[in-house]
Amino acid sequence: PEDIGVLSVAVAAPRFHSRYNASEKTYLYRISKDKSCHVFDRKYVYEYKGHLDVDAMKVATLQLRGEHDFKSFCGNPRMRKSTVRTIFAIHITEDDKEIDLSFIGDGFLQYMVRILVGTLIEVGEGKRDPNSMDALIAARDRTMAGPTAPACGLTLMKVKYN
Repeated sequence: PEDIGVLSVAVAAPRFHSRYNASEKTYLYRISKDKSCHVFDRKYVYEYKGHLDVDAMKVATLQLRGEHDFKSFCGNPRMRKSTVRTIFAIHITEDDKEIDLSFIGDGFLQYMVRILVGTLIEVGEGKRDPNSMDALIAARDRTMAGPTAPACGLTLMKVKYN
């Protein structure tokens, strides 16, 4: 595709798989606070119309870090493989126009980042207690988590291999 560029090429092992051999992935989710989103960004950010308590969202992320069973954040109800993943870091930054959420982990389940974002947005709206993430993880129930945030704000930024 025209939007993909090759920066380097290396010989891989015969059984290498670009998805299954990744040791770390970084996703960025962008939320626009600007009522008049820039024309070139509008397809790549979620245009959120309300106010979010970013400090509360940051508190919630503390419980999401580490190795957990993230079944509550899996969009595939028939997932047969393990839903245990490790989130190494979640960074939330804010400026006048945008809130950026960066997720770094060893792998992510189907729609996991978007469900995490939807849940964190509920925390930011005051609809969910920021200290309720441990109970949500323990529930292992997708219906307990927040809605799936729109795809437009999500970008895979980096994939690392050992």
